[in-house]
Amino acid sequence: MKKKFLIGLSAFAFVLLYTTSINAQDKVEKAAENTGKAIEKGAKAVGKKTAEVASKGVSKIADQTYRGKMAPDGSNVYIDGNNKKYYINKKGEKVYLKPSQIRDRPKNQH
Repeated sequence: MKKKFLIGLSAFAFVLLYTTSINAQDKVEKAAENTGKAIEKGAKAVGKKTAEVASKGVSKIADQTYRGKMAPDGSNVYIDGNNKKYYINKKGEKVYLKPSQIRDRPKNQH
């Protein structure tokens, strides 16, 4: 009787430890997946900001800034060699503007 009880208790303990280790492994895998997603999201944000800053730097050097005017998002308006007006969006892309989209910059802003 004692032997059967010890064998049953051992089997129960083994099953309990086995399921606990599987749950712990699942938690580690989920944490690693969430960390990977967070890193990917951060890397994309850094990449977009880098592209935006680089594009604005190139535009300031290569093209003219339209003084006293601003884009719909409040950023600077640039004039390229073909007299087209554009601004740089948050992804670092040129967005060409229609004349109706260009607004006067308030006097207290630069």
